[in-house]
Amino acid sequence: MSKKWIAFSYNLAGKKKSSSRVTIWRRLQRLGAITPVSGIYLLPATETCIESFQWLAQEVEQAEGQAVVMHVDGFDGLSEPEIIELFRSARQADYNEILEKITEIEDRWSEQGTFSEDELSGAQDELTKLKRRYSELIGIDYFQSYEGATTAARLDKLATLLFPEIAAAPEIPIEQKADYQGKTWVTRPQPHVDRLSSTWLIRRFIDSDPTIRYANKVGDDEIGFDMKEPSVGFGHNGSLCTFETLIKAFQIEEKGIDVMAEIIHQIDLNDERFVHPEAIGIDAILRGWLLENLEDEELERRGLALFDGIFQTLANRGVC
Repeated sequence: MSKKWIAFSYNLAGKKKSSSRVTIWRRLQRLGAITPVSGIYLLPATETCIESFQWLAQEVEQAEGQAVVMHVDGFDGLSEPEIIELFRSARQADYNEILEKITEIEDRWSEQGTFSEDELSGAQDELTKLKRRYSELIGIDYFQSYEGATTAARLDKLATLLFPEIAAAPEIPIEQKADYQGKTWVTRPQPHVDRLSSTWLIRRFIDSDPTIRYANKVGDDEIGFDMKEPSVGFGHNGSLCTFETLIKAFQIEEKGIDVMAEIIHQIDLNDERFVHPEAIGIDAILRGWLLENLEDEELERRGLALFDGIFQTLANRGVC
């Protein structure tokens, strides 16, 4: 069955419209639109993409221009696989820019053998910017370009080089989910990002019938997570937060969970290892709930809904 596409075309007449034209062009680039034919911009016909083009059309009209948004089945002379390849080629070029900069940093490291403190700080700042750009790209990589996975692996490798504490992370013993069914799990009251997300992870992927208790002490036959005593249950391990520790311990590999772990890590540890724009909003929501002095059970209820939504977004990112 042929995929459906959403097309956008606009016209801004007059020299006075040059600034508006540049603004619209930049917006189209940020949306990841391609131009299969001159003057026509194309995106997959997802609800988000349709809405983006509709808002863009309003901007054009407000600038006294004309815009058309329309559904199309295809273009003469271009098969569906060829259109998909146009999207992948566009993202390939974007990813290659990141890969080139990664290579430059790696080459400098190889030539010098190491970095001075200032050079290391500068390289870490460069990595942060590259991760931010990568995060933008995966949101518009509608057909999962091969270079996306390659770029992610290269960024992780560079992070290990520039942040030695990452490489020194301890091994996490593998646990069997079957041994953790129907258990009582205990974590500290007033949970924030690591404890709330870990509660979500336990309920969704580890224990099919858990009891979650909020307390400062773990009782007999109970399992602690993110407690103050590092030796109790599951918690931070080296540079890993509790959520990451649980993922590794129970070998959870669902699509999107790795990016979710990076977001949780970014909010919880704030060590500049990961850069995801979503983290700022999520952190603000969670802190707002704490300021409301909500009961632990209400925080959990809201947290489960929040992390369900985040996971679904990440798991279906790029699905058209």
